Amino acid sequence: MAEWPSFQEQEISQDLGELRRKVRTMLDLTTPRDGLAAYYALYHDPARTRLWVAERGLRVEGFLALCQTGWDLFRLFGVLRARRSDVAMALLQRVLQPAGTTVRRPYYLVTTPDLLGVAEEALEVEKVSLNRIYSLDLQRYSPQINVLVTPAQAASGAPRFVIRSQEGQIVAEAGINWQSPHFAEVYVQTAPEAQRRGWGKAVLDSCIAWILRGGTLPLYVVAEGNETSLRLAESVGFVDSGARECAVEGIGKAVR
Repeated sequence: MAEWPSFQEQEISQDLGELRRKVRTMLDLTTPRDGLAAYYALYHDPARTRLWVAERGLRVEGFLALCQTGWDLFRLFGVLRARRSDVAMALLQRVLQPAGTTVRRPYYLVTTPDLLGVAEEALEVEKVSLNRIYSLDLQRYSPQINVLVTPAQAASGAPRFVIRSQEGQIVAEAGINWQSPHFAEVYVQTAPEAQRRGWGKAVLDSCIAWILRGGTLPLYVVAEGNETSLRLAESVGFVDSGARECAVEGIGKAVR
């Protein structure tokens, strides 16, 4: 009988490629449901990615990727996938707060709704959100050019599209959170004083057009209950893919 579960974890940077090949068997790269998980587990900067894999024999039963991102320099971004809740808990206990350690670290963990209870048990939860994953319906997408929109560049080097006030301040902005060979997740922000002018839609239109020229499909992730953001997404041509993800912010608990 194989140990249940057995673990493989990245000890040196060269291990990452082999672990990524194993994780690939749990993901469908063509579906919006797996877009974010695939990006962080398979494509995120290797120098800022650690990966742990749980197996039973030759079958991968779960994985946890921890990544450093530009979103929060002090909070690691994690992606958890597992076929069973006990495998998910074993991964979280092994990685987020190993026995014998006293440092309590903050995490931003994204997982599937069925594993939310496990995440809440492994973390001292600060915030939880249930997110809808929208994908672009090309038949509903009809971009409009707005001469106020100008291209810019984020600190990470990623493209973004902005509208500035007469004083030169950015009042509307759209860009890319992450981009894989298959999908790109967009974001949009509009200052309160610039809302209801169509500027959020304008910068989002420009960002979407840039993504499509590169041959990838835009995704739009929005928290349940954010009706303003939902209406904006739908006005551009995004439709609900039916997929959901849970985002949990919290501190790793000590294993007793």
